[in-house]
Amino acid sequence: MALYELVLPKMGESVAEATIIKWVKKPGDQVDVDDTVLEIATDKVDSEVPSPVSGRINQVFFREDEVVQVGAVLATIETGEHEILIEKSDFEHLSEPELDLSAKEKNSQETATLTEEKKSEEGIKSADLPNSTRFYSPLVKSMAAEEGITMAELDTILGTGSEGRVTKKDIIDYINSGSDTHSRVNMKEFPPSPPTIDTNPENRLRAGSFSGGTEIIEMERMRKLISDHMVMSIQTSAHVTSFVEADVTNLVQWRDRIKNSFEIREGEKITFTPIFIEAISKAIKDLPMINISVDGSKIIKKHDINIGMAAALPNGNLIVPVIKNADQLSLFGLTKVVNDLASRARLSKLKPDETQGGTFTMTNLGSFGNIMGTPIINQPQVAILAVGAIKKKPAVLETEFGDVIAIRHMMFLSLSYDHRVVDGALGGSFVRKVADYLESWDVNRII
Repeated sequence: MALYELVLPKMGESVAEATIIKWVKKPGDQVDVDDTVLEIATDKVDSEVPSPVSGRINQVFFREDEVVQVGAVLATIETGEHEILIEKSDFEHLSEPELDLSAKEKNSQETATLTEEKKSEEGIKSADLPNSTRFYSPLVKSMAAEEGITMAELDTILGTGSEGRVTKKDIIDYINSGSDTHSRVNMKEFPPSPPTIDTNPENRLRAGSFSGGTEIIEMERMRKLISDHMVMSIQTSAHVTSFVEADVTNLVQWRDRIKNSFEIREGEKITFTPIFIEAISKAIKDLPMINISVDGSKIIKKHDINIGMAAALPNGNLIVPVIKNADQLSLFGLTKVVNDLASRARLSKLKPDETQGGTFTMTNLGSFGNIMGTPIINQPQVAILAVGAIKKKPAVLETEFGDVIAIRHMMFLSLSYDHRVVDGALGGSFVRKVADYLESWDVNRII
């Protein structure tokens, strides 16, 4: 019998840990290659973890809802080999199951005292020294920078993560605590954080009265993350929204003409999304100062054009897969990537890296029948474009024989931008530029 040692693989450039959501397989269960063993979650995306080998789950070392570091051994699988062998799973794969905690509990008592001493030493060391060696994830450091939390101040925050690491929740709790020493973004004044809401149903019932028809629903993990991110964005950026209306008649007629033959030839449906993303990419190249982020008093100009597309999940939550280097892809290439990311997003098959690194975001409100909206900026970006539903409307056209009224395909575009660094001239010019690219669509274009 051989034991295959399964570890948490590297899931992305800036992903150092993941939370175990659910063990699909338990100790004693049989698994085949590529069987889903467990589900994990990072701050950005949920993923299923397949088994790289066939065998029987022998032992697992973590409970559900525990945070696990990349490279940690999650479980062992008995394979059909006769040799007694421990192997490391490749870091591009992953596997495990529910919980026989014997090995973990056996070591926990022996290491508890040392762990506490280590945390104490690290806390003293990081508080006393200007250059702390304490580890912080990129997300934590980014949130700290956006909120004006200095490194010395960050070092004083008690971490609840693995090995005492500071997590996103620790940062949010610290901000909401209203610490006297906490100054936000170079002492700029921001509205006070909203009061903490007690989500315990029993406490809520004691605090107020509810009718017999009231149902209290606890937010799921992803909804809490979205909620925190949206509130943080509003508190960070000075939101302004500009609108334009575009005549996309040529674009609609072109797509109607080629969509059936394109699907037969390529096996892919061509939607409006890749067309919008192409127009956005061109506009960013024309006006690159919309493709930035803010770090304190510094403006970080991004040379890569990575477009995030907000996608609604079946459970109502939202996720934003990112199309990397969108300006370097043809319309056909964009169509392939958009369809692939959208399909895997609905199946929770996205990799953590595929939701990171965005420099600009687009959200399609038209897919819900909405004609316009004022989206919230996806931090740390400084702008987000919303596209509304395309509707037939009477419009005035200028011709050589005078003005006429005709039925045209019209749509609204709305751009929310961070007025700290994007002025109205740039924001308004950018959304107008995107509309111009859509309105000037070549009806004879070949794809």
